[in-house]
Amino acid sequence: MAAAVRVLCLSGPNLQLLGTREPEVYGKATLAEIHARLVARGRELGAEVDARQTNHEGTLVDWIGEARASGFAGILLNPGAYTHTSIAIHDALKAVSLPCVEVHLSNPDAREPFRRRSRVARACIGRVAGFGADSYALALDGLLRVLSRA
Repeated sequence: MAAAVRVLCLSGPNLQLLGTREPEVYGKATLAEIHARLVARGRELGAEVDARQTNHEGTLVDWIGEARASGFAGILLNPGAYTHTSIAIHDALKAVSLPCVEVHLSNPDAREPFRRRSRVARACIGRVAGFGADSYALALDGLLRVLSRA
C-alpha cells in the first residue's frame, strides 16, 4: 500500500481566536474545529494533513523551510496578517519549492484596501478565499488535484 500524501497546513497570527474573533467576518467555527475537519477530509482523500498554528512569523518560516525534508508534498497556508507584510514567508515558500495554496476565510479583496495585496501570492500556485471554514477544505482538494497530476 502506498504511503499517504502528506500536506502541511499552517495558520498564522490571531487565528487561534476563531470562533470569537469577529464572527461576522470569520464565522463561528474554531480553528481546532476547522483543522479537525481538514484532517478528516484529508483521510477521505488519502492524504495525511498536519495542521498547525502560530502567531510567530519566524516559526512559520521554520516550518515551511523544514517541510520538504519532513516529507510534505505540499502546503496550505493561511498567513493571516502576514499575507500583507511578509517577504520572509514568500522567500521561504520559494526556497522550499513545494506547491502551496494560500487560504483565507474571508475575501481580502472585498475588505480594507491594505488587505488587498498579498506578499506571498507570487510563491503560491493558487488562492482560496471567501468561503469561511470551507476555504481550507477547498484548498486541500485543489492542492491534491495538482499533486496527483505531478
